[in-house]
Amino acid sequence: MNHPTRNRNLRIRATLAVAAVTGLGATALTALPAAAAGEAVTVQYRQSATGSDQVEPWLKVVNTGASSVPLSQVKVRYYFKADAGASYTYACSWAVKGCANLTGTFGSLANPTATADRYLEIGFTAGAGSLAPGADTGDMQLRFHRSNWQPLNQNDDYSFGPAQTTYANWSKVTATVGGVPVWGTAPAGNEPTPTPTGPTTPPPTGAALFDDFDYTGHTDPAINAHGWSVRSNSGGPGVPGATWAPENVTFAKEGTNSIMNLRSSTAGTGESTRHTEILTRASKFKNGTYAARVRFSDAPVSGPDGDRVVQTFFTINDLKAPMADDYAEYDFEYLPNGGWGEPANILYTTSWETYRPDPWEAVNQHSESRTSYAGWHDLVLTIDDSTIVYYVDGQEFGRHDARYLPERPMSINFNQWLIDLAGQTSTTPRSYDQKVDYVLHVKDQVLTPAQVAAKVGAYRSAGTAFEDSVPAAQ
Repeated sequence: MNHPTRNRNLRIRATLAVAAVTGLGATALTALPAAAAGEAVTVQYRQSATGSDQVEPWLKVVNTGASSVPLSQVKVRYYFKADAGASYTYACSWAVKGCANLTGTFGSLANPTATADRYLEIGFTAGAGSLAPGADTGDMQLRFHRSNWQPLNQNDDYSFGPAQTTYANWSKVTATVGGVPVWGTAPAGNEPTPTPTGPTTPPPTGAALFDDFDYTGHTDPAINAHGWSVRSNSGGPGVPGATWAPENVTFAKEGTNSIMNLRSSTAGTGESTRHTEILTRASKFKNGTYAARVRFSDAPVSGPDGDRVVQTFFTINDLKAPMADDYAEYDFEYLPNGGWGEPANILYTTSWETYRPDPWEAVNQHSESRTSYAGWHDLVLTIDDSTIVYYVDGQEFGRHDARYLPERPMSINFNQWLIDLAGQTSTTPRSYDQKVDYVLHVKDQVLTPAQVAAKVGAYRSAGTAFEDSVPAAQ
């Protein structure tokens, strides 16, 4: 299909028609929001290494509530202060639940402190099962180290307890159930907001699209049958002369989940540049909730770093004429190496009313955060008749005005592309990965991030890898 050209260049951020809205302020809680009735967990911690080669937080999750807790709904965070310029590698030495049933991803805090600017988030696959009231996970003997094995300093890490040599409750490690905080105290300024609140059970059944991306490859007939198009046609955005390479959209198991990977690459010329994109063929999505779990990356898989890469999850319809007022587009865009006038990593969420490509004029509203978002993140967008709200990892990231509400239905898209070739001028080949765990759209219903997590969990518990009950646009 013909995909609308998404015009992007340096002017796009320098000439925004509306002032930015940061939406990142967090307020301290006097009480944590309630999880589903009876659900409560605590986290026990002991340190297993005080040296300078690696951090070894050993953890147990204990169900202190009155009902069973699916571990796939539990997330645990250990907070630390990254060493300058360092990247980190996670490992599981041994776990009662099985290391294959644990996941470890790194994230960055919106509001860094003197003792924390990063966190290790531990999650569980469906294979970890559930915790009955009073039960615990048993040992989770975890560790992480600098990726180049250089010495590290954990004495300034928020969650580190050098004297904690036996398991005990540890409030400097936090836990959520279904996206709702239930245990621990985050570093100052990073406390969860009182919203999202509400039930962690799925909302009433309604029209929805859900895809777990359980495919064998880009030529799997089920991709087309499920309404997706893996882009191969030429054109923008990005580097002139680049190819949109469907073969670089791949699928693989990570634990029990199927993960979609978009790999984009270049050797410093337009002809050698490969961009990737997957999108719904139908433009039938408008108001409601959009969600995806996406893994952004700061560094290339191989080769020199520095390219001005854009990693995305967005909805869009076509611009019928310059400044047409029925255009709509809603973006999560992560730039790990900057671009559009930004010198370093930045995450944008942008709501578009319209634009004119030449001469450039943009009417939109955006929110931004200038920090690393490398790792897995839960992205949620809600649109109703009055407001557009973006969430990242359960916290409100941006809230945009009614002026930018969609007039026409849209498609759902993921892509990864290079703005230009000026960020890294080497001709050495390099490639970048963006991963996607799932996508969800619930028509005409505004879900909290906790409800999104519960709905995705319900699909997976039922063994449902795909559903599309959203009717065609009228």
